Amino acid sequence: MPSTGVSSPPAKILSLDLCSDWLLAKYADRSQVVALSPLLKQYPVEWIGDEWPVHNGSLEQILKLKPDLVLSGEYNAMLLRQRLISLGVQVEVLTLPRTLPEVIEYEKRFLSLVGLPSSLASKPAPAKPTTKPSRLLLLGANGVGTGQQTFENDVIKQAGWGNYLESDGYNRLDLEQLITDPPDAVMWSAPKSPALANQFAEHPALRHAIPQQQWLSSSYWHWQCPGPWTWQLIEQLREQREQWAG
Repeated sequence: MPSTGVSSPPAKILSLDLCSDWLLAKYADRSQVVALSPLLKQYPVEWIGDEWPVHNGSLEQILKLKPDLVLSGEYNAMLLRQRLISLGVQVEVLTLPRTLPEVIEYEKRFLSLVGLPSSLASKPAPAKPTTKPSRLLLLGANGVGTGQQTFENDVIKQAGWGNYLESDGYNRLDLEQLITDPPDAVMWSAPKSPALANQFAEHPALRHAIPQQQWLSSSYWHWQCPGPWTWQLIEQLREQREQWAG
């Protein structure tokens, strides 16, 4: 029988990083996945259950699982994936999107690799322009704020907010400046933990300068990896902006 030119979907997929874990748990059939990365146990999310197997990150165990496709992020497990490639294992590196338009292409490439139709990729709603966007501070652990020229900044603006920070990148915030010129709202984006890293946000002076009703929150994991949940986060931020403005 002549070949149709259509390759079969990979039957044994393995992930080396957290973002690939989440995409597989979101889209792939459980029977396709031989193991997710050990990072899944370090950074658990409530929507991924215990039925997903996890490997220990060793070359020996991965080879025993005999995956026909290994997925990795560009910054993860570099030596391990090079070793796998040298042994003839198919490794595909998913470059993380740095802009919102790239998220859709990121999803489509993943879907193509695992044998799913690109039509499953997200179809985000267009941004609604605002004449004078309110200033939102995205505050993370250790008093670090997210500024311009970041993926998170694109998320903030797509949701109709303005970014409180005018500088680029990730900046350690000055408490006195925040108290003198407070943002209109703060999105507290850090893991729930009593760690010292979260004490900046709990400083009494900051809480006095920015009333409780101006503190917003979202699930921390939404900000960790770009993906289909990014559009859910944008919609949540839009709704919070409308409630805040109302």
